[in-house]
Amino acid sequence: MACKSLCSITVSDIESLGISRDAASTFHQRLTEIIGVHGAGSPATWQNIASSILNNPELPFSFHQMLYYGCFKDYGPDPPAWIPDPKSAALTNVGRLLERRGKEFLGSAYKDPITSFSDFQKFSVSNPEVYWETVFEEMNISFSKPPECILRDNLPGEDRSSLPSGQWLPGASINPAQNCLNVNGNRSLNDTVIIWRDELHDDLPLQRMTLQELRQEIWLVAYALESLGLEKGSAIAIDMPMNCKAVVIYLAIILAGYVVVSIADSFAAREISTRLRISNAKVIFTQDIIIRGDKSLPLYRILEAQAPMAVVIPARGSGSSMKLRSGDHSWCGFLEGVNSVKGKEFIPAEQPVETFTNILFSSGTTGDPKAIPWTNITALKAAADAWCHFDIRKGDIVCWPTNLGWMMGPWLVFASLLNGASMALYNGSPLGPGFAKFVQDAKVTMLGLVPSLVRSWKNANSTSGYDWSSIRCFGSSGEASSVDEYLWLMGRAHYKPVIEYCGGTEIGGGFITGSLLQAQSLAAFSTPAMGCELFILDDDGHPLPDNVAGIGELALGSLMLGASNTLLNADHYDVYFKGMPLWNGKVLRRHGDILERTVRGYYHAHGRADDTMNLGGIKVSSVEIERVCNGVGSNILETAAIGVPPSGGGPEQLVIAVVLKNSSSTAEDLHKLRISFNSALQKSLNPLFKVSQVVSVPSLPRTASNKVMRRVLRQQLAEHRQMSKI
Repeated sequence: MACKSLCSITVSDIESLGISRDAASTFHQRLTEIIGVHGAGSPATWQNIASSILNNPELPFSFHQMLYYGCFKDYGPDPPAWIPDPKSAALTNVGRLLERRGKEFLGSAYKDPITSFSDFQKFSVSNPEVYWETVFEEMNISFSKPPECILRDNLPGEDRSSLPSGQWLPGASINPAQNCLNVNGNRSLNDTVIIWRDELHDDLPLQRMTLQELRQEIWLVAYALESLGLEKGSAIAIDMPMNCKAVVIYLAIILAGYVVVSIADSFAAREISTRLRISNAKVIFTQDIIIRGDKSLPLYRILEAQAPMAVVIPARGSGSSMKLRSGDHSWCGFLEGVNSVKGKEFIPAEQPVETFTNILFSSGTTGDPKAIPWTNITALKAAADAWCHFDIRKGDIVCWPTNLGWMMGPWLVFASLLNGASMALYNGSPLGPGFAKFVQDAKVTMLGLVPSLVRSWKNANSTSGYDWSSIRCFGSSGEASSVDEYLWLMGRAHYKPVIEYCGGTEIGGGFITGSLLQAQSLAAFSTPAMGCELFILDDDGHPLPDNVAGIGELALGSLMLGASNTLLNADHYDVYFKGMPLWNGKVLRRHGDILERTVRGYYHAHGRADDTMNLGGIKVSSVEIERVCNGVGSNILETAAIGVPPSGGGPEQLVIAVVLKNSSSTAEDLHKLRISFNSALQKSLNPLFKVSQVVSVPSLPRTASNKVMRRVLRQQLAEHRQMSKI
């Protein structure tokens, strides 16, 4: 945006933004003092502006923009919006560890937690034995049978090709659900572990559950599951909002030695059916309805989805008047037979670390989604990311609006409970002021989100009047973020940092993120995740040298704790390793994103290298969308679905390029077609999908082998949008 340097800003400039003359004079005086000490364009200048001038979230956002862009007018790319304070950095989980053992890990190269963080990240890759043993000890992870070693990487013969990720924690047994319930140095039985509130009950007191209460509820459900007579390892689906009961059911399934099948409550019946079929689920837990504000939406879609036996939880109260299929159970009926053991401790299933605990789904480039099993190890990866990068620990209250059908739902469970923190769950839409009040009342310390949420809050001014000062940091995942929107977000919590977090269901967490020990730039990543190694490939498929700026397809080092080793319905090696280059004798792991490393060492994601797009945090293939759109009308010859980022940055928007049999079309025709596409996609694929634009083209660009070149279309549309703004 066009802006003045800080030295050029006058009292009248500030007053023109809707600030009173007296306040504008006071702000200008303070700005002059800061410039006198720190100069007109340094990171220290911005740090002092944020803490002493912009410490009121109710100030006009245009004032925040004026000072931010004015400060960094001549700075160049990736200006730091947040800078760590040495005293606070030393109190983080990683800071405390490095203060105690930094010289042991890094030798004479160790300086202090901030200066040496990047070296410590490299150490976590080159010394996995030391790093992971240390982190498990810091997190009080308890193995029923300890591992023979941390990583066995010298697998002979065929084992090496089938397990290029190595064998992690060989010989160990553990139950991550049991670890979530343990009493240890992190917490006591009376500690609160879940805080929640129902939408439209915003003036009622928060509801809370202690560790003792959570244990007893999980034990009872685990006993009820065993009474069904299922074989250990059987798949049990959950299709319901992420509320307290969903968390109880999730952990009870794992505690008892079964496998959770994660299904998002937004899916249409056909998508539910597909996931039940692929996973061979024997039981499904669902709700009778979903409550959104004053509306009730049906969730008991069992007949349409051809589901197995269902346990139906009432959204309101303890009972439901809904008529169930023969063989299905009400929640009360499911628990009725085990009430006699209420309060009795359940003996957990202690199984090898490679045992499946959860089946999640990620869209591939074909009709069926990839079925990705999580193991007992994956929970440790999720929790370790939270411990290191988000600094989650005892006393924290972690809120991340999500669902167990997406990886961030299970991630939230393990990230909070394995680190001794509390989960904060809002039962309703996070878009409005009710959620903002919940964040205030629950005193949330880490708030996770997707960028589209921030856009909604900003546009509707949903957070106005609410105190978010308890927040220590934000987390962001699922979509590309926008500088202006995240500048606004930081201002809601007195300029606390946003930790960007990018990974995947098949990773069990992140591969690139941020840290409270590094300066954070808006809409950028500052570091590979601990234990992860990144490679940016040039046009010939060769990794760019370390610390050299450039852009290319992202590849990952193959040795990552928690990363997948198998898929239920595809060849894992073919999907992630076949055809990838070797590096130091090890095959790299395919990811598929385009990643840029900047001259200042930050990273920017540039979307998918293939034809998969990210809509509202949901990965979906172009082929799936086109299959639906091609059947909408008889005048449609073919379509191409592409994700196009807005010119100002932010999440991808879905654009459909359509070739019509009758090539003449009016704006009204395309508007009607967009409505038809939306209706069909929301019915067949996901109610959250939305077409932002339909463009008519005479033909689709194709390769010599007749493949549609969606990248060419994406580039053309992005350029057209940019030109239309000039």
